[in-house]
Amino acid sequence: MSDKKNTQARIDANNRYNAKAYDRINLAVKKGEKELIKEHAEKQGESINGFVNRAIKETIENDNRK
Repeated sequence: MSDKKNTQARIDANNRYNAKAYDRINLAVKKGEKELIKEHAEKQGESINGFVNRAIKETIENDNRK
């Protein structure tokens, strides 16, 4: 078995799947805010991506209740 964690074929397959299954959004935050977001997400047991997705979902749900 190869010592590599992922082969190039596996990386390419993952990239093709992600391109089909997910939309991407680039998000710009002020310098220093990324670290604050990361720290908060980790305290919640989440990745930055998971935290941002949850924040968006909860905000949309809250806004729709108004």
